[in-house]
Amino acid sequence: MAERKPVGELTEAEARAELDVLAEGIARANRAYHTADAPEISDADYDALKQRNAAIEARFPSLKRPDSPSDQVGGALAEGFAKVRHEVRMLSLENAFDQQEAEDFVTRIRNFLNLSEDAPLSFTAEPKIDGLSLSLRYEGGRLVQAATRGDGEEGENVTENARTIADIPQSLIGAPDILEVRGEVYMSHADFAALNDRQQVAGERLFANPRNAAAGSLRQLDPTITAARPLRFFAYAWGAHSEPLGDTQMQVIQRFATLGFKTNPLTVLCNGLDGMLAQYRRIEEQRATLGYDIDGVVYKVNDLGLQRRLGYRSSTPRWALAHKFPAQLAWTRLEAIDIQVGRTGALSPVARLMPVTVGGVVVSNATLHNEDYIAGRDSRGQPIRDGKDIRVGDWVQVYRAGDVIPKVADVDLSKRPDDAVPYVFPERCPECGSEAIREEGDSVRRCTGGLICPAQQVERLKHFVSRAAFDIEGLGAKQVEALWRDGWIREPADIFTLQARYGSGLQQLKNREGWGEKSAANLFAAIEERRRIPLNRLIFALGIRHVGETTAQLLASQYHSWAEFEAAMTQARIGEGQDWEQLLSIDGVGVVLATSVVATFDNEAERRAIDTLVAQLEVQDVVARAPSGSPVAGKTVVFTGTLERMTRAEAKAQAEALGAKVAGSVSAKTDYVVAGPGAGSKAKDAERLGVAILDEDAWLALIGAA
Repeated sequence: MAERKPVGELTEAEARAELDVLAEGIARANRAYHTADAPEISDADYDALKQRNAAIEARFPSLKRPDSPSDQVGGALAEGFAKVRHEVRMLSLENAFDQQEAEDFVTRIRNFLNLSEDAPLSFTAEPKIDGLSLSLRYEGGRLVQAATRGDGEEGENVTENARTIADIPQSLIGAPDILEVRGEVYMSHADFAALNDRQQVAGERLFANPRNAAAGSLRQLDPTITAARPLRFFAYAWGAHSEPLGDTQMQVIQRFATLGFKTNPLTVLCNGLDGMLAQYRRIEEQRATLGYDIDGVVYKVNDLGLQRRLGYRSSTPRWALAHKFPAQLAWTRLEAIDIQVGRTGALSPVARLMPVTVGGVVVSNATLHNEDYIAGRDSRGQPIRDGKDIRVGDWVQVYRAGDVIPKVADVDLSKRPDDAVPYVFPERCPECGSEAIREEGDSVRRCTGGLICPAQQVERLKHFVSRAAFDIEGLGAKQVEALWRDGWIREPADIFTLQARYGSGLQQLKNREGWGEKSAANLFAAIEERRRIPLNRLIFALGIRHVGETTAQLLASQYHSWAEFEAAMTQARIGEGQDWEQLLSIDGVGVVLATSVVATFDNEAERRAIDTLVAQLEVQDVVARAPSGSPVAGKTVVFTGTLERMTRAEAKAQAEALGAKVAGSVSAKTDYVVAGPGAGSKAKDAERLGVAILDEDAWLALIGAA
């Protein structure tokens, strides 16, 4: 900030003029932060403006403006939104990008349910609205809570904002005593254009597209701003409910309409795949004239009984699919290829592009996947793009499909510059200079520097604080980079000792660029709040190669507590022993993944960092959600042979819904082996280990489903 004359040396005229400037600057900063959801100055600079304003007013009380920033109450707004834990998880949808994937979806459902090709199977088809998911909870017919999806388990409480949306009823007549209605908040094209016109007249930032405008508007900390934004809402799903809503998806949608919700008129019932694809084409043809953004069509099995049988994967329902519209394309020039080093050491090439608009979004970067993709071949050495390589200076075709990262699809050789040369992929890490090797069977070249590589350190820390991991409010990627650069944090445990290592912590942090007293205090409070973390989030946060959110949940469900997980990984030896066999027995865990996890715990530096971190935490056990009284909750079950009354997939899903762990192999820790005709080595292993063997009828009797 520019140097200013000390307050004690100001004349009255200078003070009056500066108060005018300060009022304008503080008002602009408030609009940027609270209205546009895009701060223009740091918290520290904002605090300095407020302090300067107060000091001048104290010396010249008669000059205090009627709209003085000192009298504006804004503290409560800066606290952000309270967290809401969803009673029923808000899951995402599996995506399909072509007709074959939609056909595969129907085939999988028929196979899962053991339905023949000619057996009737109906689906609903509806537009996939490009907006922000919202869950509305009604109790006794009254709207009591509205929450964003967040990470599916936990969202943000935006109740007061949701009350301002005209499409959302404040009360319901004839609804169950408890009802969660879910849907999408969006903004129409006309309303979006009018909003941007108003923004332009007011000299404020324009929104990039209707989805961003809708999301930013719903997440305003001041509900009066949300009320001034033209938001709309379509209802299409539900969460917790105290009584049945209907027998089919369509019946529930119709029930929503009678309760006063807006439902999409393009939602129809389709008989089988042909009807689904026909509705997909009809909606695609109308896409440009709908007046709001959609990016595909959602199919759902209509029969709710079949939905219950199909159940859920870790993050998506088996009975629903989002069939996305084709990718949107544009041509632009490739100006550079940069190499980014990820948390696992992967060298990822990124295309720096001359900015171009693709599907309403300005794109200036795109992924180039790996060195084979740049060279014009796949991982097996076969040509892609007719063997055309990608060079700096080329005109390239860029595409986006849904919300995926932009990609380079093709190269126009007719526009290739004469001086363009083939790209040479680096064999040394650009960050630390360590050798970058490509292991046999791997498509990616990786830095061998490990924890000495600064890029890997920073990326691991970014991963650690990401939403699906520790999700520490106020500690995002930029803050992590700054704190790492200045030596304040080097590994995850440092985050939890930050305040203790710097005395009061608050005093030193608030004086750093980008921080103010309030933001610093909020950060330390957020760090303290995250000392208590569920086991699955901790496992994911460790950043172990091949361990994503789904795998972390599988491991947490198998071992339940950190003590059990840590002991098993410590004792496991790659390729041998009971603990290794138990790890491999988890359905969904293979040799590559298991090797990665065990090797991490066997690495001295990695293990020291993990132990130091866990000493700062209270790790919550993960207990499988299961109906009360489930006789198989916590039991490990293996299915083998041919089941006659249900498919193997359905039996597995049913067991998991009851809280059982389904393993792929038999070990001493297996509780039951359910054996049908044709059972082979697994049944023999069970006999040898003394594990209880049940036929299908005995299994169904055990779980009360005979």
